[in-house]
Amino acid sequence: MNAPQPAQLPPTGIYQNPVLDTDFPDPSVLLAPDGYYYAYATQTRYQGQVINFQVARSLNLVDWEHLGEALPHKPGWAATSQRFWAPDVSRHPDGHYLLYYSAQPNDPLAGLCLGVAVAQQPAGPFVDSGQPLLAGGVGFENIDPMRFVEPVTGRQLLFWGSGFGPLRVRPLAPDGLSFAPGSQETVVIRPRLASDYASYGYLIEGSWVHYRAGWYYLFYSGDNCCGPDARYAVLVARARTATGPYETLAAATGTAGTILSENQRWQAPGHNCLVTDVAGQDWMLYHAIDRQQPTFDAINDEQGYSRRVLLLDKVQYDEAGWPHIGTPSTAPQPAPQIAPVS
Repeated sequence: MNAPQPAQLPPTGIYQNPVLDTDFPDPSVLLAPDGYYYAYATQTRYQGQVINFQVARSLNLVDWEHLGEALPHKPGWAATSQRFWAPDVSRHPDGHYLLYYSAQPNDPLAGLCLGVAVAQQPAGPFVDSGQPLLAGGVGFENIDPMRFVEPVTGRQLLFWGSGFGPLRVRPLAPDGLSFAPGSQETVVIRPRLASDYASYGYLIEGSWVHYRAGWYYLFYSGDNCCGPDARYAVLVARARTATGPYETLAAATGTAGTILSENQRWQAPGHNCLVTDVAGQDWMLYHAIDRQQPTFDAINDEQGYSRRVLLLDKVQYDEAGWPHIGTPSTAPQPAPQIAPVS
């Protein structure tokens, strides 16, 4: 009697960075029931038009179709703003989609706020809830939200933070449109001292939580994403529970703790998200500045602003379970294993 044969995975293609060669900063990605991966990115100028939040889709994480605008109407509380940053989109158990983001309110002297919008389809159009999810703070302290759902309990958590402050987490209400009543925020990672600037941990932001093999991995980035002196890298911490306590790779190993940093082609890589393919392999999508075309005609008449394009690379784990990439790939690579769409 013949032994059962393992299920055949679809053939692996080849790709080469970048996977989306347009300004597409601060990406977040989800796999929707229609079989497409949807990616979302910070406000930009695309083909001469200002787009509040970009959305693109792909069947294989490699070939992307830019769909345009996900949030066609600005919320009333940020109607005059041209600072819409770092969207995070995820699917609610009820079937609709939640978009968390940060934006400058109408008062130019106020700190950035966290907002939330809702859509029935992953490409939108998203409609803002009508008021900030979190206002107050100073500068850009309230940015880079990421909704994470605990795999066992289903509890919804929101991670966020920057502005030279800590990364924080707080439980969300069941509908995801507000924080859970009576809940409090918890600090999960604190920035390093200014004197330790070489560590990339003086300014930290871009939280992304990924559960794997009993560990909650918190990926984050620092220090300077943009501009002629951009200096950015991806760091990581891990914990046995989603809210911590987290141990950073830097503390565990006595190193700078970076898992992805620049090379001669790609400057300032960071602000990532993670996707797991059908073979169980983790992949990181993130932005970086292409040294061959580092700037573009951005919004707000900001000539020569950093052009951050979308890259994809495989995440490896060492014997101790810590993730690592190294530097952005520049040569052709085997692509993710993606289940065929039925």
